[in-house]
Amino acid sequence: MSVTGSPQPDPQPDPQPDPRHRPLPRSTPSAQGVDARGVLGLLDALEAHPLVDPHSVVLVRHGHVVAQGWWAPFTAAQPHLLYSLSKSFTATALGFAVAEGLLSLEDRLVDVLPELADAATGERAAGLRLRDLVTMSSGHLAETWDDAVRADRDEPLRGFLGIEPDRDPGSVFAYNQPCTYGVAAAVQRVTGQTLLDYLRPRLLEPLGVQASDAFGWQQHPAGRDLGFTGLHATTDAVAKLGLLHLQRGAWEGRQLLPAAWVDEAVRPHVATPHQEEVDWRQGYGFQFWTQRHGYRGDGAYGQFCVVLPDQDAVLAITCDTPDMQAVLAAVWTHLLPALGDGGADDGAVDGADDELAARLAALAVPRAPGAPDPRDAGAWDGVLLTPSPRPRPGEPAVQDVRVVQRADGWYLLVREPGWELDARIGAGEWALTDVPVAGGGVVPVAVVGGWAAAAGRESLRVEVRFLQTPHRLVVTGEAASGSARARWVTAPLRAGALADLRSPVRG
Repeated sequence: MSVTGSPQPDPQPDPQPDPRHRPLPRSTPSAQGVDARGVLGLLDALEAHPLVDPHSVVLVRHGHVVAQGWWAPFTAAQPHLLYSLSKSFTATALGFAVAEGLLSLEDRLVDVLPELADAATGERAAGLRLRDLVTMSSGHLAETWDDAVRADRDEPLRGFLGIEPDRDPGSVFAYNQPCTYGVAAAVQRVTGQTLLDYLRPRLLEPLGVQASDAFGWQQHPAGRDLGFTGLHATTDAVAKLGLLHLQRGAWEGRQLLPAAWVDEAVRPHVATPHQEEVDWRQGYGFQFWTQRHGYRGDGAYGQFCVVLPDQDAVLAITCDTPDMQAVLAAVWTHLLPALGDGGADDGAVDGADDELAARLAALAVPRAPGAPDPRDAGAWDGVLLTPSPRPRPGEPAVQDVRVVQRADGWYLLVREPGWELDARIGAGEWALTDVPVAGGGVVPVAVVGGWAAAAGRESLRVEVRFLQTPHRLVVTGEAASGSARARWVTAPLRAGALADLRSPVRG
């Protein structure tokens, strides 16, 4: 209080940080025994590979974030479709349910979901335990999801239980989506909650993950999170999941998951000798792959949670690539040797720490070339461009394309049944747009493009990044011929429409 003049109000307390979002402590690479030059080498390798399109990277060493970055237009706050990395979150939910006494690994699926017992007409299907499902050792020799859905679209588990395993459960590995789907359904049955709702107070909030409304999990049927895919989460959440397992379930002095569960989850339970790539042939745990170094959760097109116990490190990566082994190979070649504890001060002395920090701050996806305006605006403005009525395999079912000139620039309009993508085309830089979807929610996109002329013909090329997924759509067209083509660089899995390429919004 002031001793002169009028009384002064008591000082107001500083605003409290959002308790749902507690970032991990930060440190320099050298202070944690990391050679920053190895991280720079990893970034170089990812960016140089013609089939790798990196989106984010977070490296944690000794519990500290020593490197993190997002390739613009991707950002830290934007959730990213994790594809099968979702499975590791599902297994973690099972771990909580087992710890709470709600389930046992020896429980049969037909006992947890008794209304489906009549679908299991064979002894092997009837005997499937959660242990067999979480280790992908149901006894089937191949993927059964499509067959299960064809048999019963409304309840794929009924279709799955009608497919008698080829071998005894627990005896053979096959990557099989209904296994994880069955685990997810079992957890949701005994908890009375979706997976995401069940994990919020047990996993996400204790880890300080800001599980905002943008987090979502695709469902089928309505009300049941898929489990085997479909989780949209931030790279921060992926890194913290890995760190929780690295710390054997402990977090800030609390034992969230039993250490014994984590030990079982990350060791190989079933051999995987027939997988195509070497880091997929090292065995499988509870929805975690073991690998040449440590273990990981992963998802299609390069979503990674790599845990390296011997190095006390976690690496989270999101990207878009058909060559996931190339990403791991780059990690082993460049990053692994950099995770020694010798010469901790070298990076500070030779400037590598500062070089890495500057590099991470400037990460950006390459932009599409082209002129910002066509030679003849009137030839393009509002002209209808029509794709082939028979798109190539994997291409989206686009009805038509237009480019429209407005006061603030050129816009791309891509129409599909029931929805139209309407977004400004960035000229030399990404233009960000949240495109509304009927019924609620938006599809966040970043768009860049331009015009080029060759042999007297002018064409447009536009790249559309769907920012909550790994995927990018390339749209090309010619006004002179009235033709257009829309193609994926990597085709989305199970997305029925462009409007589906977003984190689900729950009512």
